[in-house]
Amino acid sequence: MLGTIFSFLIGIIAGTLTGLTPGIHTNLIATSIISIPILLKLPTSYFLIFITATSITHTFLNFIPSIFLGAPDSDTCLGILPGHKFLLKGHGHHATKLTLTGSVIAIISLIIIIPIFFFIIPKIYPIIKQMMGFILIWISIFLLLNESNKTTSILIFLLAGFLGMSTFNLNLPNPLLPLLTGLFGTSTIIHSIKTKSIPPKQIIENFSIKKSKLIKPTLATILISPICSLLPGLGSSQAAIISSSIFKKLNNEQFMILLGSINTLIMSTSFLTLYLFQKTRTGTAAAISQILNISSRNLITILITIILTSLLAIPLTLFSSKTIAKQIHKINYTKISYTILIFLILITIYFTGILGLLVLIVSTLLGLTCIELETKRNLLMASILIPTIIFYLPF
Repeated sequence: MLGTIFSFLIGIIAGTLTGLTPGIHTNLIATSIISIPILLKLPTSYFLIFITATSITHTFLNFIPSIFLGAPDSDTCLGILPGHKFLLKGHGHHATKLTLTGSVIAIISLIIIIPIFFFIIPKIYPIIKQMMGFILIWISIFLLLNESNKTTSILIFLLAGFLGMSTFNLNLPNPLLPLLTGLFGTSTIIHSIKTKSIPPKQIIENFSIKKSKLIKPTLATILISPICSLLPGLGSSQAAIISSSIFKKLNNEQFMILLGSINTLIMSTSFLTLYLFQKTRTGTAAAISQILNISSRNLITILITIILTSLLAIPLTLFSSKTIAKQIHKINYTKISYTILIFLILITIYFTGILGLLVLIVSTLLGLTCIELETKRNLLMASILIPTIIFYLPF
């Protein structure tokens, strides 16, 4: 029992650190832990609880660097623009509460989605698997059709796809780190330095939102997440794009809620996908698959861990966000931006070497180009989408 509790608490601490630290993802923690021989002698249940707690905690806190520092990961990159708008209006903490609301919705929705996964998804999955490449092509076309300047959008989409294909062919140890950090992180930070964005004193107030505003994000999460959790190359950001395109007229508050809910739910359902189809939808699920075959008992352990983790992650997220919000205006934001920029560059060099730095530079330039052309930055996710399409096409 002590070992179980210890694994759970250490997982929450690890998830807090990865959630608040730009450039460090739970995938890195999970793969590092299972590569240490001495730790593999411990009961596999400890790893299961640790990895689950780390992953879920991370999804609650990982929007904080996006909102306050403009330093996202692949799951929170779309939260930069609306999150930054909230920050510049003094409502950065409010933006965090919106994503937190989404995460809570995700945990509640998980109860509804479980029967869908067990009784409906297995029946349609063979069809989805055969049509995977074509489904992803349709989604790409769907995203491009929603753009006003189609010529520029197609150009950015194709350039991002080419960059993604080139990056994955370099055999980097962690190709997504320099790729997505450049496209969404360093490009945003450099633009922020260039425009001299200075966040005002943040307003800490009681959170309130009309219940009617929760309906669309909740429905979108429940309907889209189960399908997207089966499609490789489609992360939380792409699922949010599809959802917001189907459920029109989502305001910034609803979009932040949607990002938070899909982010947490896709991570949660990745364990269901692993159990039902032996498919590793996320890096943490892949790590689990390397140490054990998930049984029904393991799945129950995972679901209980998800719920208990959420109960602790909520106050942790509120405390972290509130603390940063109170201090952010007191510190030179330009210096913070330079510090984060240097940190991301050093992280990239440490984990991916000089080639990774080259990818970071090129992806940063593409990200800046996208900003200057005022093109929607979700198109940059073609860096993952196009290589996945090519992989799954049957010819």
